[in-house]
Amino acid sequence: MTAAAAAAAAAAAAAAAAQEPRPYTVTDDAIPQSLTGMPGEAERGLKIVTNRSVGLCLLCHSGPYPGERFQGTMAPDLTGAGSRWNEGQLRLRIVDAARLNPETIMPPYYRMDGLNRVAPGFRGKTILTAEQIEDVVAYLVTLR
Repeated sequence: MTAAAAAAAAAAAAAAAAQEPRPYTVTDDAIPQSLTGMPGEAERGLKIVTNRSVGLCLLCHSGPYPGERFQGTMAPDLTGAGSRWNEGQLRLRIVDAARLNPETIMPPYYRMDGLNRVAPGFRGKTILTAEQIEDVVAYLVTLR
């Protein structure tokens, strides 16, 4: 029983650690370094951007997605995002756009502190994982 309890405690600690955002450094208007230490995969990033259950990006943004109906108009069009912003600038905008504009309506996809009215299923979690952030960044830089 003791070994099983120790294994369960270790698994719970690992799960909790996986939810903690990885540290990052903001330099000027960007997070220059990957959150994971590795580049993301653009194909997975496209799936996150267009998935209305995961990133919810198209709720506010429009983009080069002719097959997607009901794209948003409240935020910048994603077409050309890779020409307007570099990788680090895109990363900061996704991680926590409020660092650039405190009045933004864009949710912080990789922050857990200082939030109000968080749905119970999201408490103690980031909206996207570090890996998902890097995938979205990898995709957005391709939009030139």
